[in-house]
Amino acid sequence: MSEINTDNLLAQMRVMAARAQGETATEKTESAGFGGLLKQSIDQVNEMQRQSRIAKESFQAGTGDMSLAEVMLASEKAGIAFQAVLQVRNKVIQAYQDVINMPL
Repeated sequence: MSEINTDNLLAQMRVMAARAQGETATEKTESAGFGGLLKQSIDQVNEMQRQSRIAKESFQAGTGDMSLAEVMLASEKAGIAFQAVLQVRNKVIQAYQDVINMPL
């Protein structure tokens, strides 16, 4: 499995969260700490997964106006976003464990 640059990933997550709320990335970074940014990212991924689920259900029922390609694209975006947040979580846990195991 390839390594992901967590700083780059966090910067991208900040930009995405700022765009979703109509703010610039620098304003958002100054007003929220790491925990706030992480929560916003998780909320955004949750919303993407919810929208993907709704798109799938409406496509299956034949009530939506989305094509199969659009439904699959929404599903893949939600999956990739979830994997990105999962990787950030794993890196944070690993960093915490490294700090805990440091000799005094």
